Amino acid sequence: MKALCWHGKGDVRVDSVPDPKILDPRDAIVRVTATAICGSDLHLYDGYMPTMESGDVLGHEFMGEVVEVGPGNQKLKVGDRVVVPFTMACGDCFFCKKELYSLCDNSNPNAEIARKAMGQSPSGMFGYSHMMGGFAGGQAEYVRVPFADVGPLKVPQGLTDEQVLFLSDIFPTGYMAAENAQIEPGDTVAVWGCGPVAQFTIRSAWMLGAGRVIAIDRVPERLQMAEEKGPAETINFANDDVFDRLMEMTRGRGPDRCIDVVGTEAHATGSFDAVLDKAKAAAFLGTDRPHVLRQAIMCCRKGGTISIPGVYIGFLDKVPMGAAMNKGLTFKMGQTHMHRYMRPLLKKIEAGEIDPSFVITHRLKLDDAPAAYKTFRDKEDGCIKVVLTP
Repeated sequence: MKALCWHGKGDVRVDSVPDPKILDPRDAIVRVTATAICGSDLHLYDGYMPTMESGDVLGHEFMGEVVEVGPGNQKLKVGDRVVVPFTMACGDCFFCKKELYSLCDNSNPNAEIARKAMGQSPSGMFGYSHMMGGFAGGQAEYVRVPFADVGPLKVPQGLTDEQVLFLSDIFPTGYMAAENAQIEPGDTVAVWGCGPVAQFTIRSAWMLGAGRVIAIDRVPERLQMAEEKGPAETINFANDDVFDRLMEMTRGRGPDRCIDVVGTEAHATGSFDAVLDKAKAAAFLGTDRPHVLRQAIMCCRKGGTISIPGVYIGFLDKVPMGAAMNKGLTFKMGQTHMHRYMRPLLKKIEAGEIDPSFVITHRLKLDDAPAAYKTFRDKEDGCIKVVLTP
């Protein structure tokens, strides 16, 4: 079969690889009908995520048709149309029973590698390094889905792939980001980033009772989407000082809830800390550029909340924890507990509350994926979200 494979920093190729096989009675094999490039995939493309190996199949946002089912799987049958969550969960461990599915104890076969880096291991993930299980991803024609009696969500008739594909990651991730912000009715919510996850974070903040949403970016088409589809007020950080502008917009108090949807590869204009971060990353002296996190801490009102869906990889420098402590800020973060959110958000799609396909700007074939990664990474051609069909 064809699959998009990682071969090093900036080097992804569509290769011919062996078809997946059932390896566990709970497995299923899914023929992929739609898959997408996620902002988190760029951390792999840019070489920041450790434990990648040449030939690894990428992709963690995908859906398709079940073509084979393991003998221990009573949930699925051949022909079922499903969306597959990017995190894996066994459904039976301490964390799964608490609905903390992205912390599952049993789905990462390489948990010992993750423990050495993090203390404990999160769940396994599709297409996201050997530290996270070494599982082949979904930017391919077929995928083996472990724990397929727990994870995949059956898609009702009448909904298109584009309407439900983003239940695999970015819609639930944006929703959990807004939920983690602990929004109270009427709150002012500041969202750093206007990429695909941030667009869903903005929409979710309104669903959870925000009185005002302010989105921060510098890419014109992303800011325009936030204004038109959010709808959010916007700040272009290339033109305005974010702290000064937020203080002006909130009468000096700061936003009640701040959400960092950018993560490790933050950019800034004329900021010394961002220049230093970039230099350290270029010299392999660090992996993360946490400019947005620093800024969110300084901007958030006293007693407010910082939500962090943006992915961080290693150790962060010069994070103003003194400010965070003295301002009494609350932090909530983590990979998305996908299985908790997929069905409730599907109901919102069915009810017509949201059509997630609004973020798609590029529809391409799997063969176009290498060029699409570069276009997406470099924010060229108005690219906000790429959907690929094998």
